[in-house]
Amino acid sequence: MELRQLKYFLKVVKCGSLGKAALELEVGTSALSQQISKLENELSTRLLNRTSTGALPTNAGIAFMHHAQLALRQAEQAKIAAQKERTSGYVSIGLPPTTATVLALPLIQAMNEHYPHIQLHIVETLSGHLTNMLNARQLDLALVFHADNAHRWSTKALLDEELFLISAPSTKESNPHLQSLEIKDLSEIKLIMPSGLHGLRTNLMAAFERFNIQPNIVMEIDGLTLLMDAVKEGYGATIQPGAAASRLGKSGLLIRRINDKLIVRRNYLVSLPDDDLSPSALATRLVMTNVAKHLVQNNTWPGARWIE
Repeated sequence: MELRQLKYFLKVVKCGSLGKAALELEVGTSALSQQISKLENELSTRLLNRTSTGALPTNAGIAFMHHAQLALRQAEQAKIAAQKERTSGYVSIGLPPTTATVLALPLIQAMNEHYPHIQLHIVETLSGHLTNMLNARQLDLALVFHADNAHRWSTKALLDEELFLISAPSTKESNPHLQSLEIKDLSEIKLIMPSGLHGLRTNLMAAFERFNIQPNIVMEIDGLTLLMDAVKEGYGATIQPGAAASRLGKSGLLIRRINDKLIVRRNYLVSLPDDDLSPSALATRLVMTNVAKHLVQNNTWPGARWIE
């Protein structure tokens, strides 16, 4: 049974004629008659008495008519409710700065295409700050690098990122022409790094400790834009994931992969529990996952590996 058939039946009853109903519905009379017949066959009863002068409902048709009207009203109310939720949706998303450089605009584009009436609030800040905002319920969902501090949340590991050494050509180092580097090659390089609040810094310090290396950190900068400007001016090199390196292809900077499987950066999509998420937030989480996966599979997210 289709809503279209209910609509057709009610229109025939209202008009008292298949021909008049067909004109108002802008369908052929034969097509209208076929749909009414299908409905009657499914119900195993005749709903209309067709005569040379018109069509009148049978007793069964009259009984069916009231329920058909109710069903169409409920379907319309369901449509209105869905549209109201869609137009009034508000979703807050947290992204770390390096992740935002590769994910934010494609996410905005996808949301605008699929859910143009959902209003996004995007917060760009350090992963540690995002975790605190999640726990304070100031965000609906976020991408973070350490999910163990997000309590009572829905957590999914999305992807791993390789790390790269980024430096200006003028930066003094012993092997500037190497295409890739080992951890031990970084011991003498002047590094500009985020502070200890940054999850990337924690992972790197653990890697240096494994090789008993004391890194030469000459400056700490938490803002990605200022950090990269300092690198361009030759004040030091930095270590960043592929998401940050992806925007530097034509900058003249040297971008070299660090060969160490233990210092990848894992990205977690963390959100409120499903029961606490609005339909708008649930839709946004799905779009966010699909966009990230598409970027990885199409090599638009350099150095990233999707976690199935």
